[in-house]
Order: sequence, then structure tokens, then C-alpha cells
Amino acid sequence: MKWYVNVGGRLIACSLIIVIGLGGMFLLSSLKKEPAAAEIKEHSLKVETLPLHPEDVPVLITGYGEVRALDTVKISAQVAGIITEIHPKLEVGGIIPKDEVLFRIDARDYQAQLDQAASQMAQLENTILRLKKQYAIDQQRVETLQRSEKLANDEFERVKTLLEKDEVGTKSHVDQMEMAYNQMADQKDQLSQAVDLYPVRIKEAESALEGAKAMHDLAKVNLERTEVRAPFNARVKLVNVELGQLVSPGAAVLSLANDAVLEISVPLDSRDARTWLQFAEKAASDGVNELAWFGSLEPVTCKVQWTESNEDHYWEGKLHRVEELDQETRTVTVAIRLDGNNTSAGGEGLPLVEGMFCRVEIPGTLMKQVYRIPRWAINFDSEVYVAKGDRLEIRKVEALRTQGEETFVAGGVQPGESIITTRLVNPFPNSLLEVLNKPE
Repeated sequence: MKWYVNVGGRLIACSLIIVIGLGGMFLLSSLKKEPAAAEIKEHSLKVETLPLHPEDVPVLITGYGEVRALDTVKISAQVAGIITEIHPKLEVGGIIPKDEVLFRIDARDYQAQLDQAASQMAQLENTILRLKKQYAIDQQRVETLQRSEKLANDEFERVKTLLEKDEVGTKSHVDQMEMAYNQMADQKDQLSQAVDLYPVRIKEAESALEGAKAMHDLAKVNLERTEVRAPFNARVKLVNVELGQLVSPGAAVLSLANDAVLEISVPLDSRDARTWLQFAEKAASDGVNELAWFGSLEPVTCKVQWTESNEDHYWEGKLHRVEELDQETRTVTVAIRLDGNNTSAGGEGLPLVEGMFCRVEIPGTLMKQVYRIPRWAINFDSEVYVAKGDRLEIRKVEALRTQGEETFVAGGVQPGESIITTRLVNPFPNSLLEVLNKPE
């Protein structure tokens, strides 16, 4: 009986607790106010813009290359001998003016050869003179002998006729006259034959004289070659000669550079060369059009800067020619030529010299009616962001060329439109914009 009483009390207590909890919950619910509706506001992208205007822009092709002297020659001795004298400035980096003696070779043997050739010439000249005089004398003697032969023949005929017709004289006397006539005729014939040979002998002597003159000229040239002179205002690049050294013909002992004209070979991307290089128009009759090679380039003025110097100083050169097309690198190499007299020292006190690695800017053709925008304002998909009112639009454009920090585009945008120059990462189309540099 007691057990029933305890259970009933617990049930009543639990029911009261549940009723009190439900009542409290309804009471609190009646006291709670609904929250105010939150206002959803669209956030804007703060950007800067640039108005677009089409313009004609000259292309600037940039390349790099090393300066070299246009003419570099190797000097070798043309005659053999011992070096007896060397120019005091004959050392690497030395500057030697044109026509100054670089080194001398012992000239005594070559002087002796010259003297011997001169003596032989003089001897042959005297021989020719003697033959010509003797020729004239013997011609006169032939005429004298011809007259004597005629007299001897007349005398022979006379005594012969007297003996045969008048029986005057003797047979021995006639024989003596015949003998005298024959001797005179033989003497005349021998002298005539000798006279006929004089022109041949003179000709032979003159030919020998020509040979002697050639030997004399050769000996003179060899003597002059014992002095090796600078062919131009030369900078010494290599020296392989010493005092007392025996040199042989053909062995290079010096290397000289002519810095009067400098060149830079600049490899360019073949697409840049094809699209932007300025080729001169060739005349139809110049005969060059038929060659399977590039035409002449317009000699435009190029800007040359040493990569190690400050950016304020530069030199000017001329675009000269196309040197080669490299199939492996797909580059076209062009030559820039500079006047060595116009390569004075820059702001750091150094002139443009062989071996400097330089940046070269080559003016190309004209890009017509293009839009100039900052390089970072166009993404990798060739898209730009346009501010259309206060909304963002994504436009596909044709990027023609990038020069420095600027990219030039054509199509996709219209004159007067403004592109967004602020760097944005994958913005949504039609995003709200707040233009910071909007004109008042």
C-alpha cells in the first residue's frame, strides 16, 4: 500500500514540472520580438580606368648582340728572316697608326739580291746597246762588201773575156780573179747572214732584260716586305712575335682590328622580322630580285646601349643587312653598323668598344589605329576589363605587340571606352565598379 502511494506522488511531481516548463516556454515566446530584416548591399570593386583613343604607333624591335670590329686581319711575314726591330707599342691593346712599321726583318740578303738584279740589268742593257751599234756597222760593211763583190766579179769577167776572145792573159790569172771573186762573195754572204741574225740576238737580249727587270722588281718588293706596316689605324688583338725570332712566310704572327667601323649582330624572332622589319623596295631591273635571299633593309637609325651603362647614354647605328636565318632557333640575324668615330665615352667614361654586350632598339613599321594599354591590363587569355558605366565587361582583344610596359591592341574595344587598369583576379562579369579616377 505504501509502495503505491510513493509512485503516485512521483508521477504527480513530474507532471507538474512538465506543465510549469511548457508554461514558461510559452511565456518567453510571447515576450520575444522578431529581428529586423537585414539589408543586403552589393559591394563595388574600386578600380582605376584609362580612356582609349586609337593612334598610329611605330614599332620598336629590341634585340641584343655583341660589338665587334668590322675588319680584323691576321698579319704574317711575306719573306723569311730574323726580326731585327719591333714597334714599341706592339702589344695587346696597343694602338698603332696607319703605315707605321710593326716589325722589321733582316734585309741584308734581300738588298744583295736587289743589287745583283740591278747589275744584271745594267749588263744586259749594255749588251743590247752594243748589238744595236754593231748591227748598224755590219749593215754598212755588207753594203761595202756588195760593192767589192761587184768589182771583183767585173774584174773576173773582164780577164776571162780577154783570155777567151783575145787570148790576152793567162789561165792562172783568170783563176786568181775567180778565186778573189768567190772569196769576196763568201765574205759578203757570211756577213749578211750575221746581220740577219742581229734582230734575233737583240730580241733575245731584250727578253733577258725583261726577265732581269722582273727579278729586280721582285727583289725590290721582297726588300720592301722586310718592313711590315700597319694597313690601317690598328688595335693590336694578338701578338706572337719577338725580337730575334725567325719568321716564315704565311705564318700569322699578329692580329689587328680596325675600329673605324663597328658592327653588332642582333638575332630577332623570325615573326618580328617578318612582320615589323622595314625592307626597301627594289627596282625591277636591279637584278637582285631574282636572288633567293632577303631584300635590302631600310637604313633606319638604331639606338645602341651597353647593358652595363646607365640608361641615359646611348649611341646611334644604322640597320645594314640581314646576315642569316637560323633554322634551329628560328631567328633572323641582322647587322647594325656604327661609325667608330662616333662611339665616344658615355656617362661612365667608357666608349663603345669591341666585346661590349649591347641592347639595340630597331625602328620597325607603323602599327595603325591601335590602342595603347598597360601591359598588366590584359590577361593571359587576351582579355581586357572594360568599365561600361558602373559595370564590368570582359572583352576579347587582339594583342599586336608588347613594348616595354605597354601592349598595343586592335579590335574588341571602341574609341572613347575606358579599360580597367587596376589588377583584378578573375572578376565576375557585370560586377559593380567604383571608378577612383573618374573625372569630375
